[in-house]
Amino acid sequence: MTESPFPDVRWGSADSRLRKPATAFAASRPGSWMIRSLTPLDRRLLTRTRGRYTVLGPIGAPTLLLTTTGAKSGLPRTSPLLYCRTGARLLVIGSNFGQARHPAWTANLLAKPEATVTIGGLDIPVRAELLAGADRQSGIDTFVELNRVYAAYLERTDRDIRVFTLEVRAG
Repeated sequence: MTESPFPDVRWGSADSRLRKPATAFAASRPGSWMIRSLTPLDRRLLTRTRGRYTVLGPIGAPTLLLTTTGAKSGLPRTSPLLYCRTGARLLVIGSNFGQARHPAWTANLLAKPEATVTIGGLDIPVRAELLAGADRQSGIDTFVELNRVYAAYLERTDRDIRVFTLEVRAG
């Protein structure tokens, strides 16, 4: 097995007693709205702690900060995201809580796949690749296994939710 170049740090525990009720709430429309509302606060917390702490920490959610280059503005744009590991790569999903539109960070990665992730105090340059076909479905299955809330997001939208791999960029 290839050792991951990404640190494996989480605040909290995936076995937390809060995880099941928090997931059920997050899968609901009011729960999704609340999490979207907390995203700016979570972004500030993650930024100030350099990816060490998150609002979702008590449930052991694997969270990172993804900094992309704005497709239109050319300015850095930072988004807190849940992620999954697959070997030496990370997976991120543009679920956008099951809304009709893709999240802006996915368009940014399509325009310029070079980005940076911040995890556990480290900034790591990455290159993104959009997954398609069976690879995309495998990525979606991985996220549904991580947290069943993604199944609810998939049911809410007709769009093809984008899934990307992130691989460490040389240099």
